[in-house]
Amino acid sequence: MKTAIATVSLSGVLREKLDAVAAAGFRAVEIFEADLIAHPGPPSEVKAICADLGLQILCFQPFRDFEGMTGERRAKAFDRAERKFDLMTELGADLLLVCSNVSPDAQGGADRLAADFAELGDRAAKRGVRIGYEALAWGRHVNDYRDSWEVVRRAGRANVGVILDTFHIQARGTELGSMRAIPADRIFLVQVADAPRLDMDYLNWSRHYRCMPGQGDLPLDAFMDALGATGYAGALSLEIFNDRFRADGPRAVALDGRRSLLSMLDDHARRSGAPASALMPARAPAEDVEFVEFAVDDSDRAALEGILAALGFARVGRHRSKDAALWTSGGVRIVVNADKEGFAHSFHVTHGASVCALALRVPDARATLERARLLLETPHRGATGPGELDVPAVRGPGGGLVYFIDRASALGRWADTDFEPTGEKAGTTLTRVDHVSQTMRHEETLTWVLFYRALFRSSSPPLAEVVDPGGVVQSQVVESGVPDDGRGGARFVVNASQSARTMSSRFLEESFGSGVQHVALAADDLRATVRRFRAAGGRLLPIPANYYDDLAARADLSEADVAELKSLDIMWDRDAGGAFLQAYTVALDDGFFFELVQRDGYRGYGAPNAGVRLAAQARLARPAGMPRH
Repeated sequence: MKTAIATVSLSGVLREKLDAVAAAGFRAVEIFEADLIAHPGPPSEVKAICADLGLQILCFQPFRDFEGMTGERRAKAFDRAERKFDLMTELGADLLLVCSNVSPDAQGGADRLAADFAELGDRAAKRGVRIGYEALAWGRHVNDYRDSWEVVRRAGRANVGVILDTFHIQARGTELGSMRAIPADRIFLVQVADAPRLDMDYLNWSRHYRCMPGQGDLPLDAFMDALGATGYAGALSLEIFNDRFRADGPRAVALDGRRSLLSMLDDHARRSGAPASALMPARAPAEDVEFVEFAVDDSDRAALEGILAALGFARVGRHRSKDAALWTSGGVRIVVNADKEGFAHSFHVTHGASVCALALRVPDARATLERARLLLETPHRGATGPGELDVPAVRGPGGGLVYFIDRASALGRWADTDFEPTGEKAGTTLTRVDHVSQTMRHEETLTWVLFYRALFRSSSPPLAEVVDPGGVVQSQVVESGVPDDGRGGARFVVNASQSARTMSSRFLEESFGSGVQHVALAADDLRATVRRFRAAGGRLLPIPANYYDDLAARADLSEADVAELKSLDIMWDRDAGGAFLQAYTVALDDGFFFELVQRDGYRGYGAPNAGVRLAAQARLARPAGMPRH
């Protein structure tokens, strides 16, 4: 199927939008009426721009409040339509989207509405125009695709068909079986949008919260399967209304849009039994975080390595050609890169001491890279020394790298290949990376949720909102390859805030962009880990006594348990699966910090404790405007 996008989905003026649409690889576009009205040139100029960019104009839209009008209002509706036909001839568009009437003056009745469309179709046919009827979820008399199809069927005009919109259909939970009976040649266009599940009116839900396929919660797979049964082979066009997208650059949003459609179409082809040659490599689980790489300089390295040593890591390897070291504890591997050249150095110059790369273990690294490439990600090629591995990678949030490593190839021996052993014995205190928390601009979050969902086999719990002393932080988790016991896989927590006063926003400002704000490390015995860390001189985030007074009142814990947790600054939570312990190191120069966790069947992330933790961190934070050391 051809992929397309409506100009209303993007920010900017019409020329910017069209350039972005073409740059993302689309070859078709819907022109939104408001964009054309605001354009300084005539419709013929827009036609020429689209031709130069290789864009087919699929549709001109929307034409509102048409059907069911009476008397003078009906005559005026047809006059308006004739004027739009004139415009469309100059624009070079042959399809007019007519959305169902929302006017309180509109009359109902399928025969009445069908008569209106029959006459409109006859007028349009003289001008070489087709009419597509779309049922709005909040339409006055027609708000169901089955009713819009019945009107079109009764109108009986070959140039009058239906336009199906996933949001309007699935927001109402309309059954999809009836779609299979619509002849494919009477479906003139399919518009696609995802959305989070929200309890609100359809109009505001649609106008502010639509998103790209894979960024929301609507069952688009079921829609695509029903559509496929009709034999429809026309265009899939994104029609997205979202305040975040209006605040972001049109090129990034357009690229996300095409990426989302490519992923959705691949899923549909796979379910439909398409041959392997027509498919991308399948989504694979991210089985684990293989390593975390920090970019530091000589002044940062000592502080970070001091924290690692106190946490029980041992420096087990020296890089063969770079000023970098491998630190290990149990199943956790951390690379500290202080080299004066290369990607990590450039990253440090921009962001300071920070996580510059994550390596994810997957079943087949080359296949995952190929899927990423087909989803329009650009593979990264870094400098490698003689005999060193060229590890496949793409850019992740904030420009950091995401490496792919598997155990079935030479990539699985990366530590032995690229690092010379120091002779130190690996630490055993920590078991694995539990999750990675990435902080970014509010407008970026859907981009990176899509990145993880499109690339990896994954799932997501509902969006959470956490109260920070400076505002609200929205937190979306994406989990991949996590087994039932919760002790494996990879978890990514995507955080953002619209308030400039939150800890998340301060991190963005001081780190000059998105990035990993903290990494959570798992331990089998967190109490022992914390005692060891403190004995080695490590500093934990102090938790207020009031938290533990409240914990004693609400939790089924003994006084001795609460007293022990208080003495260790460990926070506690429980869900249906079991208990959860968590503690936090003091932030490194008010930036990155480690979280230490112990899961005993618990599946969440300690959300009930987050407000207290953020307030504690805010108390220790450097006053705004004071330079970092």
